[in-house]
Amino acid sequence: MVAMEGLSTYLVCILIPALLSISWAKYRGLEYILMNYRWIFVCLFLLPVSVVYDVWYYLRNYIIFKLSSAPKRHDQKVQDVQRQVRQWRDGGARSYMCTARPGWMNVCLRNAVYKKTFQKIQVNLVDILDMDANRQIVRVEPLTTMGQITATLNPLGWTLPVLPELDDLTVGGLIMGVGIETSSHKYGLFQHCCVSFELVLADGSVTRCSKTENPDLFYSVPWSYGTLGFLVSAELRIIPAKKYVKLEYFPVHSKDDMIKKFEEETEKRSDNQFVECLVYSRNKAVVMTANMTDDVNLNKVNPIGKFWKPWFFKHVESFLESGPGVEYLPLRHYYHRHTKSIFWELQDIIPFGNHPLFRYLFGWMVPPKISLLKLTQGETIKRMYEKHQVIQDMLVRMDKLDESLQCFHKELNLYPLWLCPFYLPSLPGMVHPASGEGQMYVDIGAYGTPKSPRFSTIPSTRAIEAFVRSVNGFQMLYADSYMTREEFRDMFDHSLYDKMRKRLQCTTAFPEVYDKVSRKARE
Repeated sequence: MVAMEGLSTYLVCILIPALLSISWAKYRGLEYILMNYRWIFVCLFLLPVSVVYDVWYYLRNYIIFKLSSAPKRHDQKVQDVQRQVRQWRDGGARSYMCTARPGWMNVCLRNAVYKKTFQKIQVNLVDILDMDANRQIVRVEPLTTMGQITATLNPLGWTLPVLPELDDLTVGGLIMGVGIETSSHKYGLFQHCCVSFELVLADGSVTRCSKTENPDLFYSVPWSYGTLGFLVSAELRIIPAKKYVKLEYFPVHSKDDMIKKFEEETEKRSDNQFVECLVYSRNKAVVMTANMTDDVNLNKVNPIGKFWKPWFFKHVESFLESGPGVEYLPLRHYYHRHTKSIFWELQDIIPFGNHPLFRYLFGWMVPPKISLLKLTQGETIKRMYEKHQVIQDMLVRMDKLDESLQCFHKELNLYPLWLCPFYLPSLPGMVHPASGEGQMYVDIGAYGTPKSPRFSTIPSTRAIEAFVRSVNGFQMLYADSYMTREEFRDMFDHSLYDKMRKRLQCTTAFPEVYDKVSRKARE
């Protein structure tokens, strides 16, 4: 296992960057090709490399889980994190600390500028530690991914109450940032399914927190973006899983009908385990509901996750013409239904990626790793994306959905939009309803190239941010934020967070959240 860990570090942190992180700006011809014909580079190089990495990583995780070696080594790895933090303190604590994980490996679109100057702490914590079926708990390390969890838990008959979509999303990112899925109208955000956290603090000590043990810290960790300590493990709730989901499609052809149907299905929390909506234009959308089941109509089974199958958002769009429908999807296929096309972002990288010929010949290699896409971006591509692309998730109250869609259309005119409802309870922390009572919210996800003639990156994003603040909503922290510090603190409740930073002596160890998520902190 030590040899495998060494290979992992070499592959991820040395070999791949050495092969890929060329200074593209020095080669104008290459930069032109990458900008206009990037699909050639993606198809010929990034797709094969992504496959090799995925196969290796899957085998590594399978072997370690079967040998149960991860729990035995966890304490040793935590002690190594403690050792590095104490060395930082003994060395005079000259700069802030952050994880040594390269910025290009995060799902966030941008790379973190602060990584260049902060003290980097190696946190090699990537495993599922154990599962307790009696307590209905799974204990995991922070770099465990959603793909890893579904591959391990689903065959055992278990799943997470909230299991965010993309394979490469990590537990730590979903806790320190935010995680949401189509079951969130029943269970809340990913953080609301967490039972406890284990952290290494700024003084090098290890502490555990839960609702009953160090509750102030427990409620402060979500959305804190690694500014209170280093997360080294988490206990998550698990629930029984079934093999399939029964997925129902309800096409609607006006905005009013869409909002009405979406709200109606969201309110059926006891009847619908999953609810989402894909909005294809101002007046066309498909509302979807799903429930886990073992009672399957074999004639309607659709293994949408198979590589030759059409991209999910394109498949859903077909119901606007064919009318309402019912299908049965294998559970894991449902969970990762948007992974293959990275929602709909891949169509901008491989325009012909959904063509049947491409799917049958090369679909088994899709998608390319988001981290590798980031790593191979030249400066021209970065500027192009910043100027022409939007990747944003805004969280607003359900009763403000109509106004929100108008704002998004005015500033972006970008479709499809992803609508995902979630229940936000009134609990301590940075994010909670302003009313003091639990409320239903909706995540509006906008990914792609806006078509609004008025779109300009900074003014348009700031206009949307201002609207979201005005309705007491929130911006997901992975996205580019153009808010000032004062506007950011107005959006997020810092009272408990500030209290914990002072108590845990974080002010010289970690920056504030704003200093890690604002646009100026990212390339």
